[in-house]
Amino acid sequence: MARRMLNRVLHLMARVLPGSNNVRPFLHRLRGVKIKGGIFIGDDVYIENEFPECVEINDGALIGLRSTIIAHTRGPGKIVIGKQVVVCAGCLIVCAHGQTLTIGEGAVIAAGSTVSGDIPPYTLCGAPRIKAYGKLAGPFTMDTKYEEFSRGVTPMREKNVGGQPS
Repeated sequence: MARRMLNRVLHLMARVLPGSNNVRPFLHRLRGVKIKGGIFIGDDVYIENEFPECVEINDGALIGLRSTIIAHTRGPGKIVIGKQVVVCAGCLIVCAHGQTLTIGEGAVIAAGSTVSGDIPPYTLCGAPRIKAYGKLAGPFTMDTKYEEFSRGVTPMREKNVGGQPS
């Protein structure tokens, strides 16, 4: 219990204190994140709270502002961020229980992207424009059951939100 509390305090400090390439990496190392070499961690970056030892970040990696790295979904997985990887602002990297997600050396992940599978080395990747998938019968509130919500979705033809052509 004490270790988990200390982990959360260190995590909070790492998210808000200055020191993108010294203080923050040091605090995450204390938490158990495997950091190899010099890296950059931007402001308000959330790195795995429950299983910090399941995240490995290699030399020269840059983790942009407000990115989130989660190495568990109903159990621990493993995330390996290769050398010289750039994760731009607002990205979400998440892997499932028992999965090893690898972002290859030199890859660049565009701002606002969600990564849930391997990225090959020296690859630029990012999400397509947002698009509408379906018309809703009603809102998805705290009181709405998922099954009820999904039954109320009518699929739409592919169309980008905002009227942009796809």
